[in-house]
Amino acid sequence: MLNLPVLNLLKNQRTCYICRINLLEKMKYKRILLKLSGEALMGSKGYGIDTEVLTNYAKEVKKVIEAGVEVAIVIGGGNIYRGIEAAATGIDRVQGDHMGMLATVINSMALQSALENIEVDTRLLSGIRMEQVCEPFIRRRAVRHLEKGRVVILGAGTGNPYFTTDTAASLRAIEIEADVVLKGTRVDGIYTADPEKDPTATRFAKVNFDEVYEKGLQIMDMTAFTLCKENSLPIIVFDMNKEGNLLKVLKGEDVGTLVTVN
Repeated sequence: MLNLPVLNLLKNQRTCYICRINLLEKMKYKRILLKLSGEALMGSKGYGIDTEVLTNYAKEVKKVIEAGVEVAIVIGGGNIYRGIEAAATGIDRVQGDHMGMLATVINSMALQSALENIEVDTRLLSGIRMEQVCEPFIRRRAVRHLEKGRVVILGAGTGNPYFTTDTAASLRAIEIEADVVLKGTRVDGIYTADPEKDPTATRFAKVNFDEVYEKGLQIMDMTAFTLCKENSLPIIVFDMNKEGNLLKVLKGEDVGTLVTVN
C-alpha cells in the first residue's frame, strides 16, 4: 500500500496534468517553434547580449509554458558573428559559417540560463556535437523533452555551412512536428514595404505563400520559406518585444501576420 506522502504526490501530479490540459484547450497552437534573431538580443547595445531583453524574452516564454504549450526555440547569432560576413574579412565561408553556429550556441546558453533563473526547465540541443555544453540534436530526444514540458533550445543551426538559422528553424519545426513557426521580430508583422522607412506601408493580417513570392515580400530566406510551404507549415511574423504578444499569438488573436498555404 502506498503511504500518504506518495499518494499526495501522485494526486498533485494528476491535478497539475489536468490543469495543463484545461489551459492547453484554450490555445490555438499546441507545439511551436519560436525563431528569434541574434540582433534582437543586443537591445540598445551595439554588440553582444542585453540582459534586460534576454530576461524579458524568458518571461514571455514562461507564460506560454505555464499555459501548457510545448516550446522549441532557435536563435540566430548575428549579435556576435555572422558567417555570411566571413568573405569580407578574408575568412573562408565554411569556416565563417561554423563560427556563426558557435555564436548561436552562446546565445542559446544565455537564454537557457535566463529561463532557468525563473525556474523554467530547459534542454539545449546542438547541431554540432559538444557534449560538455549541451546534448546533440536527436529528433526523438527533442520531442520527448517537449512532451515533458521542457523548453527545447536548438543551437548551432543545422550543423552545416551555407544554411541560415531561418532554415534551421524551418527544418527543426518540421522534424519535431510543430504546429507553427513563430518569427519574433521588432515589427508587428509583414508590410507592403519597410514600415521603419515608409510611413505609408500597410500590414498584412494574412497572406499565403504564393502571394509572398509574387509580391517579393521579405520574411526569411527562400530555402527556409520553401521548406515551410512544401510541408504546409504556417508562419506567423509578430513583434516579440511587446509584452504579452507571444501568448496572444498562441490564443489565435489578431497579432502579427499569418502566412498559410491557402
